[in-house]
Amino acid sequence: MIKDEPWLKETFISIVQQRGAAIIKARGASSAASAANAAIDTVWSLVHPTLASDCHSIAVCSDGSYEVEKGLMSSFPIRAVRDAWEIVRNVPLNDFSRREIDASVNELKEEKALVAELLGT
Repeated sequence: MIKDEPWLKETFISIVQQRGAAIIKARGASSAASAANAAIDTVWSLVHPTLASDCHSIAVCSDGSYEVEKGLMSSFPIRAVRDAWEIVRNVPLNDFSRREIDASVNELKEEKALVAELLGT
């Protein structure tokens, strides 16, 4: 876990938000290969058992864990176990993490509502 909360809040989040542009600037080309590599890493982490002390952040359909609306596609801590995966329960969240998760979930709900409106459902 990242223990340097000021760095996390002030530097890391900004870097992650700008990663696509940074890849394009560095390569002079699309960041699609980076996204493809992330997809491959995700699949690999789902089909190979995860150490009991580890987990991966992967977007899956919510079962209501972490107070995320059931059925909403959101990122959760996931562990691959045998031939399946599971959401890791009870990862401690501080106030900052809870606020960031809630903000992301609210954005996802808004996007879901917009798509439902476009589809007329």
